[in-house]
Amino acid sequence: MDSITQITLGAAVGEVVLGKKLGNRAMLWGAFAGTIPDLDIFANFVTDSVSSTAFHRAITHSIFFAALAPLVLGWLVHRLYDGVPRSRNVWLRDFGAVFVFFVLLTGIGALALPIPVSDVLPIGAVVSVVIMLVLGIVLWQRQRRTPIADNPSRWAWTNLFFWTIFTHPLLDTCTTYGTQLLQPFSDLRLGLDNISVADPAYTLPFLICLIIASRMTRGSRRRAWFNWAGIAISSAYLVFTLFNKQHVEKVFENSLEAEELEYSRLMTTPIIFNNILWQGVAEGDTAFYHGAYSIWDKQERVRHFNHLPKNEHLLEPYKEERAVKMLQWFSKGFYNVTVREDGRLQVNQLQYGLFRDRYTSDKDYIFKFVLEKDENGELIIANDVEVAPDSISFSDLWNRIKGI
Repeated sequence: MDSITQITLGAAVGEVVLGKKLGNRAMLWGAFAGTIPDLDIFANFVTDSVSSTAFHRAITHSIFFAALAPLVLGWLVHRLYDGVPRSRNVWLRDFGAVFVFFVLLTGIGALALPIPVSDVLPIGAVVSVVIMLVLGIVLWQRQRRTPIADNPSRWAWTNLFFWTIFTHPLLDTCTTYGTQLLQPFSDLRLGLDNISVADPAYTLPFLICLIIASRMTRGSRRRAWFNWAGIAISSAYLVFTLFNKQHVEKVFENSLEAEELEYSRLMTTPIIFNNILWQGVAEGDTAFYHGAYSIWDKQERVRHFNHLPKNEHLLEPYKEERAVKMLQWFSKGFYNVTVREDGRLQVNQLQYGLFRDRYTSDKDYIFKFVLEKDENGELIIANDVEVAPDSISFSDLWNRIKGI
C-alpha cells in the first residue's frame, strides 16, 4: 500500500512491541522499519522498467527478508544506544558489514526472479544504499545521542524490526500488485485483491489514533488503548473488504451469466481510494471482458462489459525475449496487446483495468508497456506513464462511486 499507510502500520506495531520502554522512539523506529521493504523501488534507477517492476515486492517483501534483516538491524541499533564508546572506525566497519549483508540479500532476490536480471549487483547496491542511508545518518550523529538508560536487549530490538517489517508485506498481499512472500524459494505472487493500494477509509482512522497515542504519556493505559484502537479499526475494515469482495464477485458472475459471456476465470479489484467502486476482468477464449460496478448502484449488475481482444499473436515474433516473458509472468496472464496509432505494440496489464467504464482508445489502459526496436534491432520495452487526457478526475470518480 502507499507509504503513509505503511509508516502508520510500522509505527503502531513498534509501539506495541517496545512502546512501554521507548515511547515515541519505538514509533519512529517502527515507522522507519515499516518503510524498508518499499525501498526496492529505487531499483528503477539502475535497471530497465520491466526488471524493476518485477523486483518490486520481491525479496524485500518476503518472509525470508523479514526473518534475516531484523537480526542485523536489531544488533546495530542495540549497539547504537548501549552507551559504550566506540571509535569512528568501528562504526564504519559495522556499517560496512551491514551494507554488504543487504547487498547480498537483495542480490539473491534479483537472481531469484523467474527470468533473472543482468543488473544484480547494481540493484542490490542501490537498494542497500538507500536502506543504509537513514541508519548511516543516525550512526554519524552517534556522539550527539544520549544512550537509553534501559536499552532494550538485542533480541527486543530484533523483535521490533521483525514485526514491523513482516506486517508490511502481509498488508501488501491484500492489494492487486502481488507480493512474493516466498522469495527466494518461489516466485509465486500472492494477491487477495480486496483493497486498493491507497484507501483513506483504512488509513485515516488508523493515523488519527496513532497521532493521539503519540501525544500521551509513555506506558499509559490510554496511550495503549488508542494505539490498539487504530489497529482494531483498520483490521476490522480489512475484514469488511474481504466480505465486500465476495459480494462484488457474485454480482460480476451473475452479470456475465446474464450476458451469456463464457469465461475461464475472473478477477475483481477495487478502484483507487475506495472499496465501493470495483472493476472486474473475465478471461474468455479470445478476449477479456471488463466492467465496473459500485455497490451503491441501484441494480446489482454490471451494466456494460468492454470486449478487449487478447491479440496474443502480435507477440509471436518476440515470445523468446526476456522482457516479454517477464511481462507475461508479472500479469498472471491478465494482459492483452494492442497496436498504437504510431505502429508500436502496447502490452496492457489488465489487473488495473481501465480509466473509465467504457473503452475508447489505447490510452484508456492504466498500466501499460510499449514495445519497439532500437537502431540495432534489439527490443526495447518501456513503462508508458502517459495517461488518458480525460482520465477519471476526483469528481468523476466520486460520481461513479455514488452509483448509477
